[in-house]
Amino acid sequence: MSNTSIKITSDKLSLDECYEFVTDDSCGGITAFVGTVRNSTQSKEVTQLDFSTYKPMAIKEMQKIADLCLEKFSIKKIAIHHVEGMLQIGDVPVIITVSAPHRKAAFEACEFAIDTLKESVPIWKKEHFSDGEIWVNAHP
Repeated sequence: MSNTSIKITSDKLSLDECYEFVTDDSCGGITAFVGTVRNSTQSKEVTQLDFSTYKPMAIKEMQKIADLCLEKFSIKKIAIHHVEGMLQIGDVPVIITVSAPHRKAAFEACEFAIDTLKESVPIWKKEHFSDGEIWVNAHP
């Protein structure tokens, strides 16, 4: 059985699915990061977000992050799930869950995973405003 669950989908993400994947009787701590589309950024009102991916490379990079977390931190399991496509305010574009025997490792691995994902995975975000749109990071 794998200790990682990696997914990119256009379907709604499930916190329950991610939580259930990392649940393990040997673990005393489970952490979860749930990214949510907010309604404003840099003093502009956001109406929606559009996530584009280079899916084969993104999945490969997400797997590298998960493997690095398993190696670097004392964790048991990790799930990294991300959405592609158009999202509305309040929708969830990313969920990361981590289980570990002790809470500190779970927190550290979860934070490392989201920070590294945002830096290195080819997933691009376009913010839509009432008066236009802008790519937040590198163009696809």
